[in-house]
Amino acid sequence: MTAPEPTILATSGGHRTGGRTMVAFDALVHHAVELSGAHGRRPRVLYVGTAIGDAEHFTARMSEAARVAGFDLTPLHLFPMPNVDDIEETVLAQDVVWVMGGSVANLLAVWRVHGLDRVMRRAWESGVVLSGVSAGSICWFQGGATDSFGPDLRPLTDALGFLPYGNGVHYDVDEGRRPLIHRLVADGTLAAAHCTDDGVGLVYRGTELVEAVTEVPGKGAYVVVREGDRAVEERIEPRELPAVRP
Repeated sequence: MTAPEPTILATSGGHRTGGRTMVAFDALVHHAVELSGAHGRRPRVLYVGTAIGDAEHFTARMSEAARVAGFDLTPLHLFPMPNVDDIEETVLAQDVVWVMGGSVANLLAVWRVHGLDRVMRRAWESGVVLSGVSAGSICWFQGGATDSFGPDLRPLTDALGFLPYGNGVHYDVDEGRRPLIHRLVADGTLAAAHCTDDGVGLVYRGTELVEAVTEVPGKGAYVVVREGDRAVEERIEPRELPAVRP
């Protein structure tokens, strides 16, 4: 069972501290699984940690989070070489792809070297739910604001472009992101931008934004568009997801 149409859940959340584990999957990860339509068996989740260099300690934490959640998790490593014989077969066998945050610029470069950008498009078109947090959100869009190049935020405009918008993550906690997104929309670098506070996710069917959801009450999502020579921002109130048991 896969999603009935190409589906992306782009987020600024999904993780929390677990009761018995360092990391637990919060409501956004569970919602990605729900969107996939997987039922009657353990959901298959691919964890992609390219943006943090496939850090083994975090792969271990995600594996523990999946065990507690009742998911079958497969890590896809590209450092120092792919850890599977057939990347495409591995990706297409999943219900959900969850991409970790970190450096979106490095993620894109490494994915393109290994052809994973093309594989992800085929997975998306076949109904595998693509999801992730921060860099794992921006990668699906045209680009956004990133700290991949240093502590000062800079534009990134050559992401995968499955979704024809810019993406602003951590919109409420990193004070530099909102003004940079507004500038990129106002000057036409990005045609429009879809943005999330921490704890919020955006659901896309095909390329259409159909819903904002949140695991943290009171948080928001935003659409930024150009009007004349300025950017105009509209807040979208997300639907609150059911809490995940500790």
